[in-house]
Amino acid sequence: MVNVKVYNMQGAEVGTLEVSDGLFGFEYNEPLIHQAVVTYLANQRQGTKSTLTRTEVRGGGAKPWRQKGTGRARQGSIRAPQWTKGGVVFAPKSRDFTKKMNITARRSALLSALSKKVADGELFVVDELKVSAPRTKEMEAFRKALKLDKRTVVIMDEADRDVILAARNLPTLHTISVEEINTYEVVANAVVVMTKGSVKKLEEVYC
Repeated sequence: MVNVKVYNMQGAEVGTLEVSDGLFGFEYNEPLIHQAVVTYLANQRQGTKSTLTRTEVRGGGAKPWRQKGTGRARQGSIRAPQWTKGGVVFAPKSRDFTKKMNITARRSALLSALSKKVADGELFVVDELKVSAPRTKEMEAFRKALKLDKRTVVIMDEADRDVILAARNLPTLHTISVEEINTYEVVANAVVVMTKGSVKKLEEVYC
């Protein structure tokens, strides 16, 4: 079992939380984490960009001028790439960037990333995360209390609209619900803050 300190929103330590080794005691596997991040980013790509080649641009059927005798360079179509409004050389086309990763590997990558954060002292657990109103100054006070000066992701057990609204104006603070947690969010942020409830939910799913 791994013991993790629990803090309140004022930054004071209020106890400890005993968590299974299967959640925060996982072996660090950098290649697997890298694979998970690459897969996640690839799957975020829409792949909808598309431009026209010279065969797809409308017009240009007739030869602009005769081959010889004009003193100008020979041209075959006004839709060739060197012409204004001509086609694009090696034009990008719509494609599917989707990558697949099996569930076991994806879960292992997430647990490995979380365990690394715990080992490095970059994961904080708070007893609860609530604000009286969707005001930025309340989340700013929370950020200062825990000294969250670097890029931080806050993982909530349930999506709280007031917390989300209160945090969205803070450039270094990003909030997600525990259902949205993924390896990229863990490694892309210097610090991870989790509510006690979100840790329990993860433990139920992964252990």
